[in-house]
Amino acid sequence: MEPPLELPTDTVQRLAAALQCHPTDERVALHLDEKDELKHFKEYFHIPKMKDLPPIDLSLVNGEENAIYLLGNSLGLQPKMVKTYIEEELDKWAKVGSYGHDVGKRPWITGDECIVGLMTDIVGASEKEIALMNALTVNLHLLLLSFFKPTPKRYKILLEAKAFPSDHYAIESQLQLHGLNVERSMRIIKPREGEETLRMEDILEVIEKEGESIAVIMFGGVHFYSGQLLDIPAITKAGQAKGCFVGFDLAHAVGNVELHLHDWGVDFACWCSYKYLNSGAGGLAGIFVHEKHAYTIKPALVGWFGHELSTRFEMDNKLQLIPGVTGFRISNPPMLLVCSLHASLEIFRQATMKALRKKSILLTGYLEYLIEQHSRTRTAGAKGPIVHIITPARIQERGCQLTLTFSIPRTNVFQELEKRGVVCDKREPDGIRVAPVPLYNSFHDVYKFVNVLMSVLNSTTQNE
Repeated sequence: MEPPLELPTDTVQRLAAALQCHPTDERVALHLDEKDELKHFKEYFHIPKMKDLPPIDLSLVNGEENAIYLLGNSLGLQPKMVKTYIEEELDKWAKVGSYGHDVGKRPWITGDECIVGLMTDIVGASEKEIALMNALTVNLHLLLLSFFKPTPKRYKILLEAKAFPSDHYAIESQLQLHGLNVERSMRIIKPREGEETLRMEDILEVIEKEGESIAVIMFGGVHFYSGQLLDIPAITKAGQAKGCFVGFDLAHAVGNVELHLHDWGVDFACWCSYKYLNSGAGGLAGIFVHEKHAYTIKPALVGWFGHELSTRFEMDNKLQLIPGVTGFRISNPPMLLVCSLHASLEIFRQATMKALRKKSILLTGYLEYLIEQHSRTRTAGAKGPIVHIITPARIQERGCQLTLTFSIPRTNVFQELEKRGVVCDKREPDGIRVAPVPLYNSFHDVYKFVNVLMSVLNSTTQNE
């Protein structure tokens, strides 16, 4: 996660000077796209068309064909190879029936294992530490059943305020399952008064002071609302020093930022795959369990697919549990979901997380720069609403999402953006989340978005 030698602001200003134009000029975006070594990956995806979007007002889009899609943090776009891979499995099923369990490039018995190697560089782990299975919250429950073993002295789970609801509910229900008082055992850390994001020193202070009563530390790697990227290795080190297990929900981090789960010593993690990993709604999720726990932490709930493959079909009901994370698998893999994920992971293997992260830093920095330039103009005297960015400014503390708030009601802004073909989303209480994804978003996408946003804000001013 080391930052590049040159910060995004410096890059934009230097380029503008070379082009002899203002940094907010369209030529800067076009030049950045021309030099982008990853630009061809956009052709690997289906980009939604303006005419197909339900809220669109075609009279407002100035003839643009493609939507401005900035919502990969919620649902990634469809890789074009998804249809091909799904049709391959449907064709195999039609032609050979049950023999499909053993033949083809994705035999159904080992379909998940066929693609797990494509996840290693994305999460920074070995194949024997990763399993692809179920959905995110199901996996979180399975992990907590194994790692959360409360005692009279260690009975708390530490999490962030406004954790994603499914995480909050899962932790709450796990505490109830153990007969614990939720209010006493659910240790929630909040941002300071008047602040939007957590301070690392506050997290570390809680761990230091209360660590001996905390059984599990469970944070989101990147916060879904604010877009804040937490210091995963620092939290892991601090928590384990106090005897805590440390895990992360990486739904908004995987495929977004560089991860090194094995080297960081993280105990466990889970993630979905339909956001930055582009596997489609409800796509196949994943889990990580560090190899150091292979023979000490076992699944509390087991199933047939956690049994060693070599003797699985002897059907003697004498469990030979696979050590480590693979033993957490319960059922046979859903092959059509494997296909969708396979298509996307192959693209990541070509692009590499290091290159994607480098582009993401510049892409998001360019978005931040344009918004701040326009906001400064308004603050300096021009009439109109002001845009605030609540996501941390330091590139080490964020991925590719920026969360925006406004000095006017957010709903009106969001609706007007939708009418003009901008696909982003709103989150309570007052944020609009915007995520330029380096695999398929361009610098010109960012430029067009900011122009549309400012047009919306200007029209709001004129209508007041």
